[in-house]
Parts: sequence; C-alpha cells; structure tokens
Amino acid sequence: MITEEIKQLIIDALDLEDITVEDIEDEAPLFNEGLGLDSIDALELGMALKKKYNLQMGPDSDENKKYFYSVKTLADFIESQKQ
Repeated sequence: MITEEIKQLIIDALDLEDITVEDIEDEAPLFNEGLGLDSIDALELGMALKKKYNLQMGPDSDENKKYFYSVKTLADFIESQKQ
C-alpha cells in the first residue's frame, strides 16, 4: 500500500531510528505537533519523494504544504501525479 511505502520512505530518508511504520498515523500531521518534522526534514523528504515517485512539484509553497500535511495527503498527491 502506498501509505506504508511513504511511511518507510520518511523513516529511511530522515534516519528516524526510534520510529516504526506503525508509529506514523495516516492522518496525523507530519510537522509541528504531529511527527515533529521541520523545514530541513521537508526538503530531504521532498527530494526523496521526487526521486522515488518522479513527482513534479510547483514553486507554490502553500500548495506544497497541503501535500505534505500528512501521509494521507502525500499519498493522494502521488496518486494524482500517476494519472
């Protein structure tokens, strides 16, 4: 399932040693109060996602923030890019 792939990619790309796929909720925010990622993590994650899924992301940071809100929003974005 794509959400599981994304969770594993987050763990691998960001070297989150104490986190498992089961620890990351699909709907939980990735930043701030959720998983607690920061802007550097966002850049690294964005590069890893682009590489793995060949994503095209625009320069609109507000739009990108919507995509990166949670694992579910990332999965929806990736699915929309595949079409």
